[in-house]
Amino acid sequence: MKRTAKHKVKIDWSRADAMTEAERHAAAMADPDARPMTDEEWAQAPRVPVVSIVRRALKLSQEQFAAAFHIPIGTIRDWEQGRYQPDAAARAYLRVIAREPNAVRRALAALTKSGP
Repeated sequence: MKRTAKHKVKIDWSRADAMTEAERHAAAMADPDARPMTDEEWAQAPRVPVVSIVRRALKLSQEQFAAAFHIPIGTIRDWEQGRYQPDAAARAYLRVIAREPNAVRRALAALTKSGP
């Protein structure tokens, strides 16, 4: 099988190099897709618990975290790899796990012992 050679993409930076820092900043700010979020937009943005940070703070592997908190391992992986975002109920559950992991473990242990 014949391999095709990789072509290096050539970018002409001469236009950007000719701009001053102020001109580059003005051009970036004029682009509606590239403008930074305002403090108000940040305040309104939903805060999604980052599953991997919660899991690592508890010093658990994906498998251990999934087993301890009764979350399917595939779901954990999907969240951590960015394929899916936790829904509202899962975000609330993750917040509780982050703040009170031992309380969640006790509640789940009691539920497991008594049955559904």
